[in-house]
Amino acid sequence: MSSPATAFTSAHRIYVKGLYKRSLKNALDWTIRRDLWRAEAMQIRAEFESYRNVTDPRTLAQVLNEAEARLEKFRHPDPVIPPTAPGGTKWERNLPPSMAPLYDHEAAGHH
Repeated sequence: MSSPATAFTSAHRIYVKGLYKRSLKNALDWTIRRDLWRAEAMQIRAEFESYRNVTDPRTLAQVLNEAEARLEKFRHPDPVIPPTAPGGTKWERNLPPSMAPLYDHEAAGHH
């Protein structure tokens, strides 16, 4: 993945939010029941909150790299993909037919 953005910028906040969201999604892929997943989500939130006030850029980079490595290590081999999302089982299934002619006789020069 991309390297973390410089600390304390809006790009950094977006990067951390994305990392948090990917962590929650990965935990949900491993857990079927939402009530059990909620406890895992609370642990993930507590871990992110524990590093909220880190001000040293080197320490922050190390924490983010460790989080990325942990996320990659525990990535689910067959993640849940919503059926209508890209890569889902119903993605682009039964598309409406095109209203354009299949073969344009006038452009081909045949009358």
